[in-house]
Amino acid sequence: MAFGEKKPQRVEPVSKTIEINAEMHGTLAFKELVDLKINGQFTGSLDVRGTLTVGGRAEVEADINGDNVVIAGKVKGNVSVSKMLTLLPTAVLIGNINVPKLNIVEGAIFQGNCQMSPSETNEWMNIKELAIYLELDEGAIIELVRSGKIPVVREGDILKFERAQIDGWAAAGMVK
Repeated sequence: MAFGEKKPQRVEPVSKTIEINAEMHGTLAFKELVDLKINGQFTGSLDVRGTLTVGGRAEVEADINGDNVVIAGKVKGNVSVSKMLTLLPTAVLIGNINVPKLNIVEGAIFQGNCQMSPSETNEWMNIKELAIYLELDEGAIIELVRSGKIPVVREGDILKFERAQIDGWAAAGMVK
């Protein structure tokens, strides 16, 4: 890089912070990233891009869709999360959840069914993506799958590879 030139910087999306300390009824839906904190009572439905935090004194009766959800208070309703759901020690969640990652801290109460589904982010790769990632040809990947030497998830005829498992596998010296 020439003297005086600036390195291009990666621009992260800016999220807006919204805090609710009152009683509300209705639907809240956000298309842009927000950091929503509910500390009062909320009834209705929530659709949040970014992070939703349900405070320790909050009471929420709603179906929740979000990227990241942290619950410290009481929630009655179904929760669907695209990245991670965290239930803190004071959390009470009554409803079904659908998440790729779940963290239930000791003391939290969860009553319902849990469906763990793979994240739709770049954490999963197909054969072609994995071949590029490992700098191997697709035939070599298929042979590793056939011989059971590589971690893989089969969904019917579809093969999926989780980046974290592949990284651990590669770090253990399994790539030859």
